[in-house]
Amino acid sequence: MPPPADIVKVAIEWPGAYPKLMEIDQKKPLSAIIKEVCDGWSLPNHEYFALQHADSSNFYITEKAQNAQQLHERIQSSSMDAKLEALKDLASLSRDVTFAQEFINLDGISLLTQMVESGTERYQKLQKIMKPCFGDMLSFTLTAFVELMDHGIVSWDTFSVAFIKKIASFVNKSAIDISILQRSLAILESMVLNSHDLYQKVAQEITIGQLIPHLQGSDQEIQTYTIAVINALFLKAPDDRRQEMANILAQKQLRSIILTHVIRAQRAINNEMAHQLYVLQVLTFNLLEDRMMTKMDPQDQAQRDIIFELRRIAFDAESEPNNSSGSMEKRKSMYTRDYKKLGFIIVLENSSREDKHECPFGRSSIELTKMLCEILKVGELPSETCNDFHPMFFTHDRSFEEFFCICIQLLNKTWKEMRATSEDFNKVMQVVKEQVMRALTTKPSSLDQFKSKLQNLSYTEILKIRQSERMNQEDFQSRPILELKEKIQPEILELIKQQRLNRLVEGTCFRKLNARRRQDKFWYCRLSPNHKVLHYGDLEESPQGEVPHDSLQDKLPVADIKAVVTGKDCPHMKEKGALKQNKEVLELAFSILYDSNCQLNFIAPDKHEYCIWTDGLNALLGKDMMSDLTRNDLDTLLSMEIKLRLLDLENIQIPDAPPPIPKEPSNYDFVYDCN
Repeated sequence: MPPPADIVKVAIEWPGAYPKLMEIDQKKPLSAIIKEVCDGWSLPNHEYFALQHADSSNFYITEKAQNAQQLHERIQSSSMDAKLEALKDLASLSRDVTFAQEFINLDGISLLTQMVESGTERYQKLQKIMKPCFGDMLSFTLTAFVELMDHGIVSWDTFSVAFIKKIASFVNKSAIDISILQRSLAILESMVLNSHDLYQKVAQEITIGQLIPHLQGSDQEIQTYTIAVINALFLKAPDDRRQEMANILAQKQLRSIILTHVIRAQRAINNEMAHQLYVLQVLTFNLLEDRMMTKMDPQDQAQRDIIFELRRIAFDAESEPNNSSGSMEKRKSMYTRDYKKLGFIIVLENSSREDKHECPFGRSSIELTKMLCEILKVGELPSETCNDFHPMFFTHDRSFEEFFCICIQLLNKTWKEMRATSEDFNKVMQVVKEQVMRALTTKPSSLDQFKSKLQNLSYTEILKIRQSERMNQEDFQSRPILELKEKIQPEILELIKQQRLNRLVEGTCFRKLNARRRQDKFWYCRLSPNHKVLHYGDLEESPQGEVPHDSLQDKLPVADIKAVVTGKDCPHMKEKGALKQNKEVLELAFSILYDSNCQLNFIAPDKHEYCIWTDGLNALLGKDMMSDLTRNDLDTLLSMEIKLRLLDLENIQIPDAPPPIPKEPSNYDFVYDCN
C-alpha cells in the first residue's frame, strides 16, 4: 500500500554525521518537523535551527535561522581570515529573504555601514601587507549590503552623509577594484532612485566628469552601471535642472564617448546595457516635451524673428526691392506671396503645378513633428523592460532635428509619388508613418543608413508590401467557408491550448524587479509534466535551456490557484510607487492568487511570454484563452487549414449559397437490381 500523499522521504545532513533518510509529514508545523530532526541527532534548542537547501542556492526553509546570529558575531571577529570568510558567507546568504530578515533584525545593516565608514581606514593602515584581503573584505561587505537592501525591508532614507561620501569616494577613485566599483555604482543608483534627499546628497558628491572615465574602460558591466547612475541622476533631477544637466552631458561629450566605447566597441551589447541606452535615449528626447507642448505665440518677438529668418533664408536668392518709399507696397506684396509659398519652400521644384498639388510645408512640419514625437514616445517615462534603443540617435548631438530633416524630405518625396492634393494629406501622413516605422525596425546604425532605408521604401514599395500582407491574410467570407471555420475552430483551439501548456512545462526565466529597478537576478517558473504543480525558484544567472524541476525550491499546486489577474489588478502593481505604474510594465504584469491572501507575482520578459503564460494559466483553470497571440494564432492556423482543405477547389468559384434541390422525379421506377 503506497504511503499517504502528505508523507515524503527527505535526505537530511548534519555536519560530521551520516545523512539520514527521514519521513516528513507535510501536515505538521515546520517547528515540529525541525524538532523531530534535531531529536534524531540529540541536538538541544531546536528553535535555533533551520532546514537549509543543500543545492547551490543554500536558501533556508524557515523564518528563524541560527546562522544569522552566528554570522553577525563572526563578521566582528578580530581575526582577519575569520572575518573575511564570514563576510563571504554573508554575501552569499543575504540573497535569501528569510535569512535577510533575521540578519536585519539584528541591526545587521547598521553594522555593515559602520564597517564601510570606519573599518576601511583601520585596515588601510595595513594596506601594504593586506591589500588583497582588504579589497576582498570590502567587496563582500558591499555585496552583502546590496543584497540585503534589494529585499526592500529597510528604507534608503536611513543612511548617513558619511556613508554616502564613502561610497562616492570609491567611485571617484581612478584605481579601484572592479567588484568594489560595481557595487558602489549600484548603491548610488539605488540611493538616487529611492530617496529624494539622497538624490541631492549624491548629486553633490558625484559629477559627470568623475563618471566619464568608467565609460572609457573595457568592462561592459562597469559601463552599464555607470550609465545607470547617469540615468538615475537625470531621471530624478528637478525639471529646471534637467536641461542644465543635458548641457553638461553635451560638454563632456557623453554621446560621443558612448558611441565610441560602447555602441561601436568590438563586442555584443547585452540586454542590460541595451536597456540603459534605451533609458538614456528616452530621457534625452523627453527634454523636447516642453517645446512639443508650447503653442506659437504671435506676440512673441523671438518666435516672429525665427519666421522672418526662415523667409529670408528661403527667398534671399530673389532680389530685394530698393529701400525707397515707392517700393514699400511692392515689398509687402512680395512678403505676402512668400509666406503663402511657405506652404513651403521644399515644393518650389513643383511650383509649376497648381497650388492644391503643393505639399503644405507648414502644416506638414507640424504634423510630422507630432508623429515623430509619438513614435519616439516623447514625454513618456522609460519602460522598465524595454531594450529598444536606436544606435543612429547616438551619432549626432541634435539627432531629433536631423531625424526630422530626413523625414520631411521623405514626406515631400512621398507626396509627389502619390500625386497628392490637400485632400490627401492624412493618407500621405499614414504612408510616411509606415515608411518611418518600417525603416526604424531595421535598427540602422547611422542617420545616413536610415536615409538609405527610406529610399528603398517608396510609395510603390509600400503598396506592394500592403498587397502582399493583404493576400497572406486573405479572409474567406462566403457562407460555406464560414461554416467550415466554425467546424474546425475547436480542434485548432485545442492545438493552441496544448502548445501553451507545453511552453509552461518548458518554463520561463523571469527577471526580478524592485524599487531599485532591474537587477541581474532571475527566477524560473515551470509547470510539471502532469500539469498539476507549478515549480519555481531563484537562479544565480539567466539559464541556458530548461531548468530541472528538482533545482526549483518552491511549488504551487494548480488546484490551489483561485484566480489569475493582470495589469492594474495585480497586487505588485497596486503598491505605492510600484515601478512608477509604467504603462509597458502594466501590460506585462500578471499574478496568481492562491489561498487567502497569497500571490505569485510576475512581470513577463516580453509581450509574447505574457500571452503564453496568461493563456496557459487560464487553460489550466478551464477558462478561455483571450490574448492577442491566441487570436493571431487562431486566424493564422484557421486560414492555413482552410487553404489546405480547399487545394482541390483551386480556381473554382465557391458559391455563396448551396445549389438548389432538384425537383422530384415523375416516377421511381429506376431501382437498380443488384442480382
